[in-house]
Amino acid sequence: MAHMTTSRRPPDGESGDFVEDVLSLVERIPPGRVMSYGAIAEYVGGGGPRQVGAVMSRYGESVPWHRVVTAAGRTPPGNEQAALRRLRADGTPLRGDHVDMRAAAWYPEDGD
Repeated sequence: MAHMTTSRRPPDGESGDFVEDVLSLVERIPPGRVMSYGAIAEYVGGGGPRQVGAVMSRYGESVPWHRVVTAAGRTPPGNEQAALRRLRADGTPLRGDHVDMRAAAWYPEDGD
Protein backbone atom coordinates (compact mmCIF):
# COMPACT_ATOMS: atom_id res chain seq x y z
CA MET A 1 0.00 0.00 0.00
CA ALA A 2 1.45 3.36 -0.94
CA HIS A 3 2.68 5.76 1.72
CA MET A 4 2.44 3.29 4.57
CA THR A 5 4.98 2.48 7.20
CA THR A 6 5.20 -0.68 9.24
CA SER A 7 5.92 0.94 12.61
CA ARG A 8 3.05 1.02 15.06
CA ARG A 9 4.57 3.86 17.08
CA PRO A 10 2.23 6.86 16.74
CA PRO A 11 3.53 10.37 16.14
CA ASP A 12 3.26 13.00 18.84
CA GLY A 13 -0.35 13.81 19.66
CA GLU A 14 -1.83 10.55 18.41
CA SER A 15 -3.03 7.96 20.91
CA GLY A 16 -1.05 4.74 20.78
CA ASP A 17 -4.03 2.90 22.26
CA PHE A 18 -6.29 4.04 19.40
CA VAL A 19 -3.72 2.98 16.81
CA GLU A 20 -3.25 -0.43 18.42
CA ASP A 21 -7.01 -0.92 18.87
CA VAL A 22 -7.66 -0.16 15.19
CA LEU A 23 -4.87 -2.40 13.93
CA SER A 24 -5.80 -5.25 16.28
CA LEU A 25 -9.39 -5.13 15.08
CA VAL A 26 -8.40 -5.07 11.40
CA GLU A 27 -6.25 -8.16 11.99
CA ARG A 28 -9.42 -9.98 13.14
CA ILE A 29 -11.49 -9.28 10.00
CA PRO A 30 -11.90 -12.70 8.36
CA PRO A 31 -11.11 -13.34 4.69
CA GLY A 32 -14.10 -12.56 2.51
CA ARG A 33 -15.41 -9.95 4.92
CA VAL A 34 -14.80 -6.21 5.40
CA MET A 35 -15.41 -3.41 7.87
CA SER A 36 -16.03 0.22 7.07
CA TYR A 37 -13.88 2.96 8.54
CA GLY A 38 -16.90 4.16 10.52
CA ALA A 39 -17.73 0.71 11.90
CA ILE A 40 -14.14 0.36 13.11
CA ALA A 41 -14.31 3.76 14.83
CA GLU A 42 -17.61 2.79 16.46
CA TYR A 43 -16.27 -0.55 17.67
CA VAL A 44 -13.04 0.83 19.17
CA GLY A 45 -14.98 3.68 20.75
CA GLY A 46 -12.95 6.63 19.55
CA GLY A 47 -12.24 8.88 16.65
CA GLY A 48 -14.21 8.63 13.46
CA PRO A 49 -13.82 7.32 9.93
CA ARG A 50 -11.15 9.88 9.06
CA GLN A 51 -9.06 9.01 12.11
CA VAL A 52 -9.30 5.31 11.26
CA GLY A 53 -8.26 6.16 7.70
CA ALA A 54 -5.26 8.09 9.02
CA VAL A 55 -4.21 5.11 11.15
CA MET A 56 -4.57 2.77 8.20
CA SER A 57 -2.60 5.10 5.95
CA ARG A 58 0.26 5.42 8.43
CA TYR A 59 0.42 1.96 9.99
CA GLY A 60 -1.83 -0.40 8.03
CA GLU A 61 0.74 -2.18 5.90
CA SER A 62 1.19 -4.98 8.45
CA VAL A 63 -2.54 -5.85 8.63
CA PRO A 64 -5.10 -6.85 5.96
CA TRP A 65 -5.68 -3.20 4.98
CA HIS A 66 -7.72 -4.17 1.93
CA ARG A 67 -10.53 -5.37 4.23
CA VAL A 68 -11.19 -1.77 5.35
CA VAL A 69 -13.49 0.13 2.98
CA THR A 70 -15.91 3.03 2.95
CA ALA A 71 -19.52 2.52 4.04
CA ALA A 72 -20.38 2.46 0.32
CA GLY A 73 -17.88 -0.36 -0.30
CA ARG A 74 -15.18 1.71 -2.01
CA THR A 75 -11.60 0.51 -1.56
CA PRO A 76 -8.75 2.65 -0.16
CA PRO A 77 -8.02 5.62 -2.43
CA GLY A 78 -4.81 5.26 -4.36
CA ASN A 79 -4.76 1.51 -3.77
CA GLU A 80 -7.98 0.48 -5.47
CA GLN A 81 -6.56 -2.08 -7.89
CA ALA A 82 -4.32 -3.79 -5.32
CA ALA A 83 -7.21 -3.91 -2.86
CA LEU A 84 -9.59 -5.38 -5.44
CA ARG A 85 -7.05 -8.09 -6.35
CA ARG A 86 -6.71 -9.04 -2.68
CA LEU A 87 -10.45 -8.90 -2.07
CA ARG A 88 -11.08 -11.18 -5.04
CA ALA A 89 -8.43 -13.59 -3.74
CA ASP A 90 -10.20 -13.55 -0.35
CA GLY A 91 -13.52 -14.40 -2.01
CA THR A 92 -15.12 -11.13 -0.92
CA PRO A 93 -18.51 -10.45 -2.56
CA LEU A 94 -18.11 -7.57 -5.03
CA ARG A 95 -20.41 -5.50 -7.20
CA GLY A 96 -18.20 -4.22 -9.98
CA ASP A 97 -15.35 -2.33 -8.35
CA HIS A 98 -17.11 -1.99 -4.97
CA VAL A 99 -17.59 -4.42 -2.12
CA ASP A 100 -21.13 -5.72 -1.73
CA MET A 101 -21.56 -4.40 1.81
CA ARG A 102 -24.80 -6.30 2.45
CA ALA A 103 -22.99 -9.58 1.87
CA ALA A 104 -19.49 -8.75 3.11
CA ALA A 105 -19.83 -6.38 6.08
CA TRP A 106 -18.48 -7.90 9.30
CA TYR A 107 -18.82 -6.72 12.87
CA PRO A 108 -17.23 -8.70 15.70
CA GLU A 109 -19.44 -10.42 18.19
CA ASP A 110 -18.22 -11.12 21.70
CA GLY A 111 -15.65 -13.88 21.44
CA ASP A 112 -14.73 -13.23 17.78
